[in-house]
Amino acid sequence: ELMRELCTKTGTILIFDEVMTGFRVGLNGVQGLHGITPDLSTLGKVIGGGMPIGAYGGRADIMAKVAPSGPVYQAGTLSGNPVAVTCGIKTLELLSTKYSFTELAKRSRRLSHGLKERAEKHGVPLSVDFEGGMFGFMFSNKLPQSFEEAAQCDIDAFKRFFRGMLHQGIYLAPSAFEAGFISFAHTDKDIEDTLTASDYVFANLSQF
Repeated sequence: ELMRELCTKTGTILIFDEVMTGFRVGLNGVQGLHGITPDLSTLGKVIGGGMPIGAYGGRADIMAKVAPSGPVYQAGTLSGNPVAVTCGIKTLELLSTKYSFTELAKRSRRLSHGLKERAEKHGVPLSVDFEGGMFGFMFSNKLPQSFEEAAQCDIDAFKRFFRGMLHQGIYLAPSAFEAGFISFAHTDKDIEDTLTASDYVFANLSQF
């Protein structure tokens, strides 16, 4: 909100990078979640249902500067790829009619809180957070609020946890700073299996 206020005041373009958050935290991304309208937004392959495509869009006066309406030329090998666009249209149709982001958030909450509960059970410091279909965790006593705080997390513990979960058949993102994603394809059993595996790994963390 402060950035929107400052950009409006100074005539600066406010750009939201929703490559990670677009259609994962809600149909309107983070901007819809918080009621903030940027001047431009960028979106990644999520708009193609995972197919190779990306997009940007925004205020009409800015977009009018892009060819063929304006002087700024933009093109790409996969621009407007019919297969990717068709997949994207179908994905948006399903998200708009069949699936609920409230339900998606419930799955993220169950996984995130379940991980924290099992970590605490075995005396392992773990902080978790989630929004919509995105979740993350760090080996720290409190959730980091800055890059400096994130850098102080126990990276070695994450590496051991990653190896342990992989040994149990659960493949997580291999970086301690990477977000995880829950989808509607993940079942209650998938989440329960993940939590069961984490319970074992937290209990034997020093062995991995």
